[in-house]
Amino acid sequence: MAERVNVNSKADKKSKYSFLWKYKALYLLSLPGIIYFILFKYVPLFGSIIAFQDYNMFGGVLESKWVGLEHFRRMFAHYDFLNILKNTLLIGLYDLVIAFPAPIILALLLNELRIVTYKRLLQTVVYMPHFLSWVIVSGIAVGILSPSTGAVNQLLNALGMQSVYFLGEESWIRTILVGSGIWRDSGYGTIIYLAALAGINPDLYEAAEVDGANRWRQTMAITVPSLLPTIMIMFLLHIGKFLDFGFERVLVFLNPLNKNSGEILDTYIYSVGLLGQQFSYTTAIGLFKSIVGLLLVIICNYMSKKTTGESLY
Repeated sequence: MAERVNVNSKADKKSKYSFLWKYKALYLLSLPGIIYFILFKYVPLFGSIIAFQDYNMFGGVLESKWVGLEHFRRMFAHYDFLNILKNTLLIGLYDLVIAFPAPIILALLLNELRIVTYKRLLQTVVYMPHFLSWVIVSGIAVGILSPSTGAVNQLLNALGMQSVYFLGEESWIRTILVGSGIWRDSGYGTIIYLAALAGINPDLYEAAEVDGANRWRQTMAITVPSLLPTIMIMFLLHIGKFLDFGFERVLVFLNPLNKNSGEILDTYIYSVGLLGQQFSYTTAIGLFKSIVGLLLVIICNYMSKKTTGESLY
């Protein structure tokens, strides 16, 4: 009996090695990506230990004083931390509710175009803003929203309204941050959804058309349900970075007039950690963000698996 088990285990190992050798080209192609994630995603995780230390860059991790949860207590006791956390949560929620559906809606609209040349031209146009840096995007936004020469305020003046200093008012900064993100990234985000739409069996549409279903009915009964698995996976990935709204996309719009409603955890980490050199304190904030993101992914993944059957793992 033991001999038979040994023979089976050797056969299994041989089959695994033959499988790896058969697809060696694919594994070699994936090797740079694997190395990248190991070096820049997994190895830096060991640096999270300084969140529990009073880190000294000259002494390093091994010689820095251990302080336990002191930096986490300091984080929650900070006079402005709760306001910054509220800003991060609100902006992340607005981005999830408003910006996340934008690529889906745009992909559905592009999918309805029947003139191929016009469709490809429009796809190229909506993709292009994604390749602009946030510095350029902010420059465009500042020009459009300028209280004196901006197109928006000129339109308001033409309608008999007073000019509004959008970037100087706290009530507008979150709208600007989310809106600029939609303009920049929604077109590029349609790539995955258009690929999913291309995989839908056209016979389903033909059968629905024979049954008398119009385009709207076909979209709601065939297209959207077929997209649902892709939507759920993208939603779970988006939830994982709920608190990672983006440092550079916020920093370029911040000024002393809108900072109270626009500053998020990423910009706070930059100002306190890099400029103030409080590395242990900001590492604790980053670790807090990562734990919250992990919990959100686990909870939403469980709920998605129970309700729709789709999950990340």
